[in-house]
Amino acid sequence: MPGERPAIGHPATTFRVAFRSMIELPVPPTLCQPSVSVRTSYLIGEQADMLHRDSDTSWLTAASRDFDAFVTERVGVRERWGVPSELFWYTSNEYYIGSLVIRHELSEDEGGGHIGYHVVYPWQRQGHATRMLWEALGRCAALGIRHALLTVAPDNAASLTVVDRCGGVADGVNEEGELRSWIDTRLASRSSAVHTAR
Repeated sequence: MPGERPAIGHPATTFRVAFRSMIELPVPPTLCQPSVSVRTSYLIGEQADMLHRDSDTSWLTAASRDFDAFVTERVGVRERWGVPSELFWYTSNEYYIGSLVIRHELSEDEGGGHIGYHVVYPWQRQGHATRMLWEALGRCAALGIRHALLTVAPDNAASLTVVDRCGGVADGVNEEGELRSWIDTRLASRSSAVHTAR
């Protein structure tokens, strides 16, 4: 149907993500290491997102002054929140769409889970968060993380839908009041293997 992305499928579910007609990306977006090649779209996208959420934008000043250093500090596996983690940017050539972090281990209080992500405001409601999370689940499977924990604020309906679409199984509430869900990463890795073989 017009105005729909192709179906995203995993062994349990097949669904379509409706979206409004927007910019046609040159290539399908994918998770990659932070790169200076998306400097302009990163800064504009994050600024638009911060302003939309009425959040502090001061960190963008330093980033814009020395973007090379800003990127270097974010590349590779580093200790964040007391555990090894890796940051990825979701991009399509020069277009920056969002960020995602994979924690290789859960923190002591399991806050934040294994995966945290966000799509900047100009690219929201186009199915990117679902595809980004699905790709991250495959990466978690490759790291040996069989079940990935995600935590979502109860008022974040969009993210709750994304987790549900990717097979999330509810597991109560954490100390910060966020809803916990576990996802079997083998669903993503099997689906990726099927699509690669086709």
